[in-house]
Amino acid sequence: MSTDRVSALILGISVFLGLSCLGYLMANAAIDYKQYERSVTVKGLSEREYQADIVIWPIQYSAADNDLKSLYASIDNNNGRIKAFLEKSGIASDEISLMSPDITDKSANQYGNSSRPEFRYTALQTITVYSQNIVVVRSVMSRLSELGKEGIVFTGGNYGSQPEYLFTRLNDVKPEMIEEATRKAREVAEKFATDSESKLGKIKRASQGQFSISTRDRNNPHIKKVRVVSTVEYYLSD
Repeated sequence: MSTDRVSALILGISVFLGLSCLGYLMANAAIDYKQYERSVTVKGLSEREYQADIVIWPIQYSAADNDLKSLYASIDNNNGRIKAFLEKSGIASDEISLMSPDITDKSANQYGNSSRPEFRYTALQTITVYSQNIVVVRSVMSRLSELGKEGIVFTGGNYGSQPEYLFTRLNDVKPEMIEEATRKAREVAEKFATDSESKLGKIKRASQGQFSISTRDRNNPHIKKVRVVSTVEYYLSD
C-alpha cells in the first residue's frame, strides 16, 4: 500500500472518529439542555388581617321648616349640639368638619302638583369625622341615638352616611407578606419535586401579584383583610 493511500486512510478514520465524538457530545448537550429547561410553576399566598387606621364617618341629619331663616338657625343649633357631643365623647375638634347644608325648596319643584307640602324647605346637613382613633369613634357611633332622642333626625340608611375605614400602612407590611408568599410557593415546589423524584433548582422567573385590601365581613368593616399571591417558576433536575 502506497504512502498516499495510508495517509488518506488515517485521515478518513480521524475524521470519522472526530465526527462521532462531536455527535455524542452534541447529543449529551441536547439532553442536558432539555433537563435544564424542566420547570414547575407554583403560587404562594399570604393573607393577614389588620385593624384599619383611619375612619371617615359622615354624620347626616335632615331638618325642615317653612321659613328659610328659621331653618338655617335650626341647622346652626343642631351643628353646635352635635359638635359638642362629639368633643365631649373624645373626638378632637380638628377631626370634625362641617359641609354647607343641601337646601331644597319643594314649592319650586312641584311640577304641576297642586298639593302643598307640609314644609316648603328641607335641608340635609353632613358633619364629617376624620380620625385615626378607631376605638373612640366606633364607641361614639353606638351612642349617637342619644341626640336622636333630643329631636335631631339622623339619616343613617343611605350610602352617603356609611362610615369608611382605611388601611394606609400597606408599605409597612409588604416586605414581610411578600417573603411569606414566596416561602409558601417554595414549599409547594419542593413537595412537587419530591413527588416527581426531581430536585428543585433555582428560580427561573417570579412575579408578585397585586395586593388587595378588603373588609373582613359586613359586621366588622374596621378589620381589613390584606392579600397577595406570588407566582414563582423553579428549574427541576433529576
